[in-house]
Amino acid sequence: MRTLGIIPARAGSKRLPGKNWRPLGGRPLADYALAAASAASLLTDVAVSSDSEAVLALANGYPDFHCILRPAALSTDTSPAIDYVKHALRTLAAAGLAPYDAVAIIQPSSPFTLAADIDATIRLLRESAADAAVSITEIPHDLNPLKLKTLDPNGRLQPYFEPENGRMAAHQLPRAYIRNGSVYVSRMATIQRGEIIGPDCRGYLMPRERSVDINDAFDWRMAEWLLAAASGEGP
Repeated sequence: MRTLGIIPARAGSKRLPGKNWRPLGGRPLADYALAAASAASLLTDVAVSSDSEAVLALANGYPDFHCILRPAALSTDTSPAIDYVKHALRTLAAAGLAPYDAVAIIQPSSPFTLAADIDATIRLLRESAADAAVSITEIPHDLNPLKLKTLDPNGRLQPYFEPENGRMAAHQLPRAYIRNGSVYVSRMATIQRGEIIGPDCRGYLMPRERSVDINDAFDWRMAEWLLAAASGEGP
């Protein structure tokens, strides 16, 4: 299955300005995704889509990567992912590259993604008839949807979905999962329908400690702590 890896690393970030170029552990954040994609064995080609000259210069250090300057109109906070994916596909097709069977989006906001995670998510799609496969992580039991509450006008807690019925411990609750924002793999038919995730989507489970999705300053501090702990410098 010919699979194009796309690393979307735009210059802007509303909640954490300059996020993709900000140094984490002495390296720009985007470099973690570049390195993981470079080491993945099931990616046919890798494209870096960015409106940042600095990010594209960094990507040029990986000799087999295709660097795509993304138009400003496709680089806003509200630009849909499908738009930069289609732009990358058109750009590579115009350059004479052969068509692909699938697209894998590797998010630079997830610095702990491994090449093995990329390959496993691709393999999950390849071995199924699904529209897409994505990386997921298990939700901690205290955030299980069955424990969610609302406050009524009198300040009383009310079930958001359904009564807990005494189910408070982890072993009493069904396991629940969430996309962790790391890897999305879509068949070309799904992309052509204007979707990243189709109705039939499979989940590749990643551990919580590698599922940090950096969106704000708190996430950044968590990533720094995990990186320090992994290197033996943390508490």
